[in-house]
Amino acid sequence: MRNSVIKGLLASAIAASLLTACGSDEKPAEQADQAAAETPAATDTPSDASATPPAEEGRTRDLRKRLMDSTSQQDEWVPELVATPGESSADILRRAGDAERAGRLEQGENNALSLYLSVLEREPDNAEAKAGVDKVVATLVERGEQVLVQARFNEATRLAQVVSRLRPDDPAVQAFKAKVDAGREIGLLIGQAERLAASGRTVEPAGDNALAIYREILRTNPGNVAAEQGIANLERGLIDQAVKAAEGGDYERAQTFLADAGKVNPGSSAVQNASARVVELRGEVTAPLVAEANAAIDAKDFDRAAQLIAQIEAVSAQARGLEDLRRKLQSARDALTLKPGQGFSDAMSSGGRGPEMVVIPAGNFMQGSPDNERDRKSNEGPQRRVTIARPFALARTEMTIDQFRAFVNATGYTPTSTTSGSSTVYDERTGAMSERQGVDWKMNHSGNPAGGNLPVVHISWTDAKAYVDWLAKETGKSYRLPSESEYEYAQRAGSSSMYPWGNDEPDRVVGNLTGEDDRSATGRKWVNAFDNYDDGHWGPAPVRTFEANRFGLYDMVGNVSEWVEDCWHENYQRAPTDGAAWVNEGCNRRVIRGASWASAPDQVRSAVRLTAGASYTNPRLGFRVARDM
Repeated sequence: MRNSVIKGLLASAIAASLLTACGSDEKPAEQADQAAAETPAATDTPSDASATPPAEEGRTRDLRKRLMDSTSQQDEWVPELVATPGESSADILRRAGDAERAGRLEQGENNALSLYLSVLEREPDNAEAKAGVDKVVATLVERGEQVLVQARFNEATRLAQVVSRLRPDDPAVQAFKAKVDAGREIGLLIGQAERLAASGRTVEPAGDNALAIYREILRTNPGNVAAEQGIANLERGLIDQAVKAAEGGDYERAQTFLADAGKVNPGSSAVQNASARVVELRGEVTAPLVAEANAAIDAKDFDRAAQLIAQIEAVSAQARGLEDLRRKLQSARDALTLKPGQGFSDAMSSGGRGPEMVVIPAGNFMQGSPDNERDRKSNEGPQRRVTIARPFALARTEMTIDQFRAFVNATGYTPTSTTSGSSTVYDERTGAMSERQGVDWKMNHSGNPAGGNLPVVHISWTDAKAYVDWLAKETGKSYRLPSESEYEYAQRAGSSSMYPWGNDEPDRVVGNLTGEDDRSATGRKWVNAFDNYDDGHWGPAPVRTFEANRFGLYDMVGNVSEWVEDCWHENYQRAPTDGAAWVNEGCNRRVIRGASWASAPDQVRSAVRLTAGASYTNPRLGFRVARDM
């Protein structure tokens, strides 16, 4: 009878303390699990109002195990006092020790705690039984600390109530109980975060997603292992979904998952690696399509090429070679409709039209000068045949100040001469070129304001490159600087002589050259010039002032020299023979072609090559643009 009374008192006390810990306004575990099971499924899982999807049900069971740990199990724990008639306290203590070693501390039949309490019910001062309870309590506190780390808060709560009932004044018990009291709220938050993550609400909507909850936990409880692990799981799950989507060809969805993963842990190397993997997967798909599209363009099957380009764009809008394909297709189509010598201009996205271009026919020529040419330089050889396999377009005139001004106004670009604050000018007082402060691209050869139809000078190679890049972006066409081979081919326009017009001095006005009869504003004349020649200009002339050559191009000889794309090389050994620019990564000197208004006669020859650094500016130097066809 006495055993039954003690048993009932202990059971009531422990059950009451467990219920108090849970709080009378909390849902029972079974109700909480049901709420979790009714949370909407992930967006890619069909919903069913009458049944929980198997995957969601599995997540709910796992959540129940980790967070709630079966409340019914908690309520059923009662120490079973085993005062067997005729059994001595020593026998009970031996059985308690065996149970303790077997790990049956507070649950199950004949657990150690029940046996020690049975001895104490007989002998309240039994030292061995008290020590046994102390040891079991210490072990349960240690176990409770472990389950807290694992975020099993309901299990920790149960253990806290057991040990605090038995040793309420023990400092270790009190510390553990305090952690559990704080952890209970965290446990509920983590459970909610897991439910949100399971329903696909990882990083959205704002303020109501799993990531926001985990971060809030870490804000108030830095270093919380469960929250840190939860965030790691979010990132890993999103990355896995991204790679899986990419492997299935759904690249748009893959990018969405990667973007969300990037929000979880900005700058994460795991996300960067996954992004690289998705790019690889896209490349494995687009590479053969790019090759097939190139072949279709070469075969003039433009409809098929357009279809392939659309397929590539669907896989990756930034696929390697895609932009070149678009330009190649447009150029190939243009080549069928635009004939050699025909002029055109491209519309610009910001309004207006680009410079007038002329279609230059395909062909071949001997580039450089023969060994016996008068005034020949070693850098003009060895002479070799270059084949321009496809038509290309070249600006009909040199770029003007007005055209360059439109670029500067549209982009806010700061040209080299503006940055440096100076450039070279022709000094009428000395008859020489000299550096002058305050001179920039808006000025003429003498440093005075220039008319808008004059070729722009005081322009570096870097400035010219920036202009053609802008023009390409504005028009969507492949604008660029011409190659050295293209320039000489267009300058010669079918000739093979020393000068574009022949091997002798000009017998008529053919361009803005140094002439014996030219005079500057103060009456100066050239020391070295063509005999009996006067073109009426000292300094650059407005574009289109002189006759066009056989390709319809103005000022390909005289007026201003022009930057081209190529890096400088001392000769043509190993130079391309297909008309392409000869460029080496990191080169700091570029090629200048064509004569200027101040060039000596030997520098007017078609094969002459000059060079300067990419930031060099001069009143004799400008540029014109090229475009693929």
